[in-house]
Amino acid sequence: MTTRILIVDDERSIRITLENFLADAGYQVATAADYDEALRSIKEAVPDIIFADILLGGKTGIDLLEKVKKVDPDIPVVMITGAPSLETASQAIRLGAFDYIPKPVEKDMLLDLTVRAFRFKKVVEENNRFRSNLEAIFRSVKDGIIMVDGELKIVEMNDAAAKICRISRRAAIGRNFASLPVVCDGKGLEILQWTIKKQEPVEAQRLECRHPELPAQVISLSACPLLKRRGISSGAVLVIRDVTRLAALGRDLNERRQFYQIIGQNARMQKIYSLIEDLADFQTTVLISGESGTGKELVAEALHYSGARSQGPLVKVNCAALSENLLESELFGHVKGAFTGAVKDKIGRFQKANGGTIFLDEIGDVSPKVQLRLLRVLQEMEFERVGDSTPIRVNVRVVAATNRDIHEKMHLGEFREDLFYRLNVVELSIPPLRERLDDIPFLVDHFLKKLNWKFNKGVVALTEQAQRLLVNYPWPGNIRELEHALEHAFVLCHGDSIAADHLPAGIKVFPAGRPNTTRKEEDVFSRGAIEDALEKTAWNISRAALLLGIDRRTIYRKMKTFGIQRKSKV
Repeated sequence: MTTRILIVDDERSIRITLENFLADAGYQVATAADYDEALRSIKEAVPDIIFADILLGGKTGIDLLEKVKKVDPDIPVVMITGAPSLETASQAIRLGAFDYIPKPVEKDMLLDLTVRAFRFKKVVEENNRFRSNLEAIFRSVKDGIIMVDGELKIVEMNDAAAKICRISRRAAIGRNFASLPVVCDGKGLEILQWTIKKQEPVEAQRLECRHPELPAQVISLSACPLLKRRGISSGAVLVIRDVTRLAALGRDLNERRQFYQIIGQNARMQKIYSLIEDLADFQTTVLISGESGTGKELVAEALHYSGARSQGPLVKVNCAALSENLLESELFGHVKGAFTGAVKDKIGRFQKANGGTIFLDEIGDVSPKVQLRLLRVLQEMEFERVGDSTPIRVNVRVVAATNRDIHEKMHLGEFREDLFYRLNVVELSIPPLRERLDDIPFLVDHFLKKLNWKFNKGVVALTEQAQRLLVNYPWPGNIRELEHALEHAFVLCHGDSIAADHLPAGIKVFPAGRPNTTRKEEDVFSRGAIEDALEKTAWNISRAALLLGIDRRTIYRKMKTFGIQRKSKV
C-alpha cells in the first residue's frame, strides 16, 4: 500500500520541490496552498503523513494541526518553519506535532523524517489495534478483570468486574484499589499486594463477597504479576470469578475439589470443608491435628478468612521453634528491663492478634509454664506481659495445631488435661496423604501449575509409571513431601512430561505393594511384628506403620512399651 502524503504550504515553489522529492521516492503526494484547501483534501482522502508550513496566510499551520488532531489524532503532522519561527515550531511539538523541519528543506532530511513518521504511525496503529483487541477480550470475558500498576492504581477494569464489585468502571479507573469498597474482606487487596511484592501468582478460592442489601456471592480470586523486561514488576492483574452457583452445587453434591488453598475431593476432605464453614462465624477454639505436611496451616487460614474475623489480623506462632523464655515473650510481650536484652517494651502476638485470630502451631511442644499461661488466656482472655503485672484484655480466637499425640503426652504428664480440653472444643483431624490417595491427581495438577510458573516451564503431565509410583508411595512427609518431590522432578525434566526417572530416589525404590490391612490386631501389635516391619523398612517408622496398617504414633508407643531400640552398627 502506497503511503499518501499531504504537503501544505502557501509558496508554490516549495510545494513543487517537496512533491518532487517525495514522488521520486515512491510516495503518493497531494498538495494544498492554504488551510481550507488542506481540509478539503483531508476530507477526500485521509493522508498518512502531513507536512504543513506554520505560516499559511490567514489560518496558521498550528490551526491545521489542532483540526487534524480532532479528525484523526494518529496522523503524524510535521511542521515546516523558517529559522525565525523555531520557537513556534517547538510550541507545535507540545501541541502534538510529530516533529518540525526548518527551511530550506533538504531532500535527505525530508525523506528520513518521512520514514520515521510512517514508522511512528504504524506503531501507534498497532498499539491501538492491540488495545482494541484487549478491550474486546475484556468485554467478552465473563470473569471480572482488574489491572493495577505498581502503586495499586487501577489502570483498566472490565464490565464484569464492575458488576461483581458493584462499582462504575469510569469511577474506578484511576483510583487506588485500596479505596474501593471492601466487599471481599480485603482479600483482593491482600493478594494484589502479595503478587506485586513477591512477583508470584496467588489464588484465593471461595471467598464470601458481601454487598449491603444484596445476596452474598461466593467468588474466587487469582492475581498474576505484570512484568516489564528484566523481570521488573509493573503491576498486577486480578481475575474475579463468581462461583456462587458452583459453590452451592459443590456443597450439595459433596464434590468440591478446592476450598481456599486446600486441595482435595476425598470424602474426608469434604467433611472438613463443611466443618470449616460451620465453624467460620463461631469463636469456638479449634484444635487441628494431623501429621507434618498435611496442611494444618492452610486449614487455620481457611477458618480465619471464611469467618467474621477475616478483616482482623491472622497472627501465626510456631511454638516449637522458640525456647520457653523466648516463646513466653513472643506470645505475651515484655516490658523494658524484664530480662537481660529487654531494652524496650515489646507487644506480644496475642495483643497483635486482637480482633482477629492467633494460630498456635505445634502446641504439643510448649513447656508446662507456658501451658499454664495459655490456660489463663483461654479462660479469661487476659494476660500480663513478662515483667509487668498490669492485665491486658484481648478479643482473640485461638486456633491451635499439633502433629503430636496429645493423649499420649497427657498420659505421660507432659501436657495439661485442662488446657487440652480448653483447646479441643472442636477438633479438625486432617488425614495423611496415604489415606486420601484419590486426591493425588488434583494435588499434582495444582503443583504443576505452580511449578510451571516458578520455573517457566511447560510440563503438562506425568507418565503412567510416574503416576503409579506416586500412588504406591506412603508419603511420610505428606503433601509437603509431594510438592518437594515434584519440584525435584521439575529440575530434572527437560520435556513436557515427568517420567519415573525424574522422581526422587526414595520414591522410585519403594516397593509397589499396598500395606496388608487384614492382619489380626494381636499380630500387628506384637513385638516380633513391629521389629520385623522396622527391619524390612530400614527403620523408617512411617513405612513400617504403612506395612502394618497402623499409624506412626502407635509404633512409637509400642517401641517404648517393648523397649525396642535400633541396633548400632558394628
